[in-house]
This record gives sequence, structure tokens and C-alpha cells, in this order.
Amino acid sequence: MRVDMLTREYPPHVYGGAGVHVEELSAVLRRSIDVRVHCFDGPREAPGVLGYDVPAGLAGTNGALQTLGVDLEIAAGVGLVGDDGVRADLVHSHTWYANFAGHVASLLHGVPHVLTAHSLEPLRPWKAEQLGGGYAVSSWVERTAYESAAGVIAVSGGMRADILRSYPAVDPARVHVVHNGIDLAGWQRPTDDDAVAAAERTVRALGVDPERPAVVFVGRITRQKGLPYLLRAAESLPPEVQLVLCAGAPDTPEIAAEVTGLVAQLRERRSGVVWIEQMLPRPDLVAVLAHGTVFVCPSVYEPLGIVNLEAMAVGLPVVGTATGGIPEVVDDGVTGWLVPIDQVQDGTGTPRDPERFVADLAETLTQAVGDPTRAAAWGVAARRRVEEHFSWTAVAEQTLDVYRSVLR
Repeated sequence: MRVDMLTREYPPHVYGGAGVHVEELSAVLRRSIDVRVHCFDGPREAPGVLGYDVPAGLAGTNGALQTLGVDLEIAAGVGLVGDDGVRADLVHSHTWYANFAGHVASLLHGVPHVLTAHSLEPLRPWKAEQLGGGYAVSSWVERTAYESAAGVIAVSGGMRADILRSYPAVDPARVHVVHNGIDLAGWQRPTDDDAVAAAERTVRALGVDPERPAVVFVGRITRQKGLPYLLRAAESLPPEVQLVLCAGAPDTPEIAAEVTGLVAQLRERRSGVVWIEQMLPRPDLVAVLAHGTVFVCPSVYEPLGIVNLEAMAVGLPVVGTATGGIPEVVDDGVTGWLVPIDQVQDGTGTPRDPERFVADLAETLTQAVGDPTRAAAWGVAARRRVEEHFSWTAVAEQTLDVYRSVLR
């Protein structure tokens, strides 16, 4: 079986959970089948990977048009016969950025199209701030792809429900739940003396005090991640607690300005606010997580939350919003705490009572850092949970089952 994986993100250009997903899934699938990857951001040297640039004639146009231009290049690339004389049996796209490529390739080459739902455009209306009229284009692309795909993979049960609510024309029998996975070997806290010492040097260089308790956030600066709510909640944390923000790649100048202002206000009122804006190499991020007391995921929209899996694999309990797929990852009272949220049903995920949500988040975080012995024990349980339920080997086998079902 040859599967062509279509994605915007692929190393070295990975900035979000979808990119991590494609990188890890394709690597494990290659143990069983032939996988070719088609991605954005120019040519790659890795074998079996084809990278594409924006067509010259679309330079400077709306980002959505540039995406469609790359998608058409990818659709043509899917039709190429490999050195072994084999053509693609199936195309598998990730996010709306590559969904159009999958849809066109399916029509053009007569192969089934499977897509993985990492997020949904109807549930991210703030993207109109980023894309302008391109948001209408991305929404059209996504709807068309979902309604036409031979199979849709949802990364959580919550995401499956969102898909069927957002796109009622999609046949429920074609929507399969396959959770995100985690590279267990790559995400574990250092244990030997040299590695522990190196991790401590790393966090000190980043401005983190390893002697103080810490709440750690990792994520892009986007509306769905709920960072402004966290920054307001952090005002109520005990004074000895650090807030470590590994946060960058803002969606828009507006959200960047809002977060910058809130961080500045918070720093005026308390010490220990560490903002790391650059994307850290994995060993450095593991070091930061290993020196945390608790991980926080204040998202208002989160199909699953691969960052939660990464933190749990390093042995951190998670304080997460009880929304989307987060309750399928965080076992409340065992591996972390779920913060209740009553959300406006307009696609934005906005809390109906923002002050209540901020207060509940602050109270839960205070409770979490206030009992470090319990936090450590729940961190051990968190690692055990990802080992048992979220290995990439299991994810790959379930994905192969979806492929086989649409190729019958």
C-alpha cells in the first residue's frame, strides 16, 4: 500500500500539533507501508518527502489563495509514479491547508481521500481576523473536503461530535475516532545525574528558577488557547509560584498586543513571570516541563491537545479546561484537574461568564501547586496514562484500519 500524506507542516517547519502529528504518524506508518509526504515551505532533502513553494504568480496575494496554489501543485505531485513504478493508493490530508489538495487529488487520480480533523473552521471564527476574506475560502475548502472524503479521522470523541454538528451532511459511519499520540521515548524527564544537571542549567539560562514551584503553559498565541484568561488568573496565584509561558507565533497583531500588555501588567504585580517566545528544541522544552509543578491548558477550543500528552509524558499533572477532547486525555482527580466552563454556542468558545472561568482557573491552579506531593503523584499517573493509551504504535495501527476500510 502506498499512501501520500498531505500537510502544510513538516520538519523543519513545524509550529503546531498537526505538524507533530504528521511527523510522528508518518514515521511509524513507514514500518508497515510506503508513505510519501507532500508539504509546504519549499523542497526537502529527506527521502520520500516532496516540498512545494507558493507559485510565483500568487506571491503577495491573500494567504488562502497561496494555499490553494500550493494545493494544486501537491495534487499534481500525487500523480507522480515512484521509482518503483507504484502510484498512490490513497491520499491522507491534514488541516484545511491540505484538504483541498486531497480533494482534488482524489478526483484527479481516482483514489480515496482520508482526512484527519485537527480543528474546524466553523469553531474558529476569529480566524477572520487573520485571513480576512480568506476565511470564507478556507471554510468552503473544509466543508467540501469533509463532505466528499471517503473517511474522516477525528482526534477525539469530542471532535467527532463537533464534525457531525458542524457538517450534518457528513455520514457518521465515515467518521472514525483515532486519538493523537505521543513519542514516549522523546518525552520523558531526565533521570541520570548528568542529564538532570544539564536540564537545570538549561532552565536557569531561560530565566526559570528551578527552586520555585511553576505553572507551565506551552502553545501558540491564538484565541483558542485561552492565554488571556490564564494571564488574568495568574494574578491570584501564590507569590512564590512562577508562571512559565512557552508562547509564540501569534495569529494576529491584535492578539499579540493583547498578550504583551497582559504580561506587562502581570510583571508589574508579581515576580516569576517567564515568557519564552522562541520555539524551544525538544530537549530544552522537556527540561522546562521537568522543572514544572503543573501544566496548564486554558483552551476554549481544543480538539485533543497534544501539548497535554507531552506534559503528561514528562510526568506533569494537567490543569485543563473541560472542553473539546481535553476530558478524554486528562483523567480528572487522577492525572490532573478539569476546570468547568460554560461556553457561548456561537463557534468562538467564549465563556458565558469570563470572570467565573478566570476565578475557577485561578482556584484550581492554586490548589494544584499548593500540594506538591499530590501533584508529583498525579504526574506519575499521567505518564502511565499516556503509556497505556496514547502510543504512536497504537495510533498507526488504528489509522491503517481506517485505510483498509476505505480501500475495500
